Order: sequence, then structure tokens, then C-alpha cells
Amino acid sequence: MHPAALVTLNMRELDRLEVIQSVVDMRLKPGRAAERLGLTVRQVQRLVIRYRESGASGLSSRKRGRQGNRRLDESLARRALAIIRERYADFGPTLACEKLYESHGIRLAKETVRRLMTDAGLWVPRRQRPPRIYQPRARRACLGELIQIDGSDHRWFEERAPACTLLVYVDDATSRLMHLHFTASESTFSYFEATRAYIECHGKPGTFYSDKASVFRSGKAHETGSSVTHFGRAMFELNIDGLCANSSQAKGRVERANLTLG
Repeated sequence: MHPAALVTLNMRELDRLEVIQSVVDMRLKPGRAAERLGLTVRQVQRLVIRYRESGASGLSSRKRGRQGNRRLDESLARRALAIIRERYADFGPTLACEKLYESHGIRLAKETVRRLMTDAGLWVPRRQRPPRIYQPRARRACLGELIQIDGSDHRWFEERAPACTLLVYVDDATSRLMHLHFTASESTFSYFEATRAYIECHGKPGTFYSDKASVFRSGKAHETGSSVTHFGRAMFELNIDGLCANSSQAKGRVERANLTLG
């Protein structure tokens, strides 16, 4: 056995050393050692031979200090990053990865391109981006000019009845709750029913302000480029405008009303 020398081992290798030492000292059989280490008897025998030949250093990983087989070639990385800086600095990693392969014959994994662009400051991961700030929308001038509408699914009656949806109508100018309507689900017919009751009680509003649910906005545009739904067509006949918010913050009054009612 080689004389003692300074060897760096991790905890797994130290455990292995202890077991192999026990095999060498005849205190443990190879079969039991294989069970403890999760190896085959043949692998244990090889480790014993390496330990007898090289001591503790024979049990350390032979890959330590070596360059990984899948490590990115530095010259290729520099070339790819130079091309991205010159032509695709404003692209996302996925599109930049596709362009590198299609236009320059450089084939890299999407995550590799993402890491290169992130390290170079060309791309900021979503989780590291600052929160988006929305400009507050000014209230409408008078009652009934714009009504925010939304549906809230909840167990409104606890265990006394099945879960249902509450359709909420809130005035934009005053934040006043104008109309509440319980229904089984948020559907076109339930909005027809609730809107009819609203108009009978308060008259026609100038505009209904909603989210982009399928009741208010169709995912399939017609040939004219519009995306009118049955609800939207009915409101058009009544001369009531319909607006769809781009974010939940934009219709914050009805969102806050839902939280309060819940």
C-alpha cells in the first residue's frame, strides 16, 4: 500500500473508505459490503484492489478535476454570444437559439443560450424582473357611465348548498355595488338574466367593463377581424358599449368587491 498522502474525499467517499477498509481487514465480507454501498460484489472487489494499490486516493472520483464531457466549448460559446450581441440582442432565448441554428449552423440547447444571454446581461429571467407597475385608471365622471362586471366562484352558502357563482356589478365612478346575482355558473345566459335585472332596476349603463372571458370575447375572430359574442351582440343592440380589461388590476373595483363579499 502506498504511504499516507493528503487526499480530499467527500462524505460519500469517506463512507466507502470505511467499508472497504473493513473488507481489507477481514472484518466484513464483500457481499455485506456490497449491500451497504449499493454496489455489486465485483465492484467492491475492484475498489479493494484500487485501495490496496493506491490507498485512500484510489477511492476518490477519477473524474475530479477533469473537464466534463458535456461542457460547452469556450470558443463556440464566445462565437454564439458575439452573434447574439450583433444580431439578436433583443430576441428571447428560444428565438435566438432557433436563429443560431437556422442561420449560422450553431446548434445549442435552449437553456444553454438562455444561460449565455443571462450571464451577458442580454436577458433577465422572469423571476428576477421587477413587478409590473400599472398606471391607475381614472374613475368615470358619473354614476352608471361605466359598470364593472365579474363572476366569483365560491361556497357562498357554506355546506348548506352547492358552490355557485355570484355575478357582481360595481359602478366605476362611486364603487357602489349596483347588482348581485347568484347563478349556477358564469355563462352567457346567466349574464343575460343578471343584466336584464340590472337594467330594469337602474336603467341602461353607458359601458360594461369585463375581463376577457369567453362570454365577453370570442377566441375566434370573424373575417372582419372582430370577436363579437352573443352577449356582445345583445349589448350592441341595446346601444351599450363593451370593454375588456387587459389585466385584473384594471378592473380593481369589482375585484376588491369580490374579496370583500367572499
